[in-house]
Amino acid sequence: MANSAAECEAMIAACKKANRKLMIAYRIQYEPYNRLVRSMVRENKWGKTKYIQAQNSQSSANPDHWRHKKALAGGGALPDIGLYCLNTSRFLLGTEPTEVFGYSYSTPGNPLFKEVEEVMSWQMRFPGGILVDCITHYNTHDSRFYRVNGEKGWMHLNNAYAYQGQQLQTSHAEGPAKMQNQITISPVNQFAAEMDHFSACVLEDKQPHTPGEEGLQDQRIMEAIYQSAREGRPVKLPPVDGTDVFRGPEPKDNA
Repeated sequence: MANSAAECEAMIAACKKANRKLMIAYRIQYEPYNRLVRSMVRENKWGKTKYIQAQNSQSSANPDHWRHKKALAGGGALPDIGLYCLNTSRFLLGTEPTEVFGYSYSTPGNPLFKEVEEVMSWQMRFPGGILVDCITHYNTHDSRFYRVNGEKGWMHLNNAYAYQGQQLQTSHAEGPAKMQNQITISPVNQFAAEMDHFSACVLEDKQPHTPGEEGLQDQRIMEAIYQSAREGRPVKLPPVDGTDVFRGPEPKDNA
């Protein structure tokens, strides 16, 4: 959303003062595969969720690209592509992390990472003992997936954060039998889905599903992750009670 929580707060305040709607383009929250996994998580399809593993990595070879300029990007792999792991985990669970622990590294002498981090690995603790383990990297082959591990099964979404090509696999136990399934959904243009939703919010005067407050919360968590990586210790987050606290009404199906 921005380079700092303060900038996010200023954007939210400016839109409220001008009586304008502000929506953050979190396309994953409008994409059918991710929405299906969220439904399965919320319904405890394979029992209670115990932990989530998430990864979003890619390679870049241009040190002059804006992604590698801290003043333009705000950071490296974390705010650019690691954000998908962070926001999607919050979206799936509906609750907010209570603690983060981060680790950052950049290869010495690599001109790509003079200003921003190459890799960020972090863990988030959620209410109920749920752990979310994330890693994002700016110097590896493309890898975009997450796996939700439940008491009696798991859901694995490959290409989870990609524009297309999602592949959803599930595995669960039925008595002594182990069942594995590949789930296929008709593709939807993610950009059109989020644009249609925002258009409907304007026409119907409704709050967007992913308002500025949703982006602000991610920024606050990322700043805590950076603090943890600098200080080498876990960082507590302010408690947030409730479910989907920072989100607006649900979008229409395929909206």
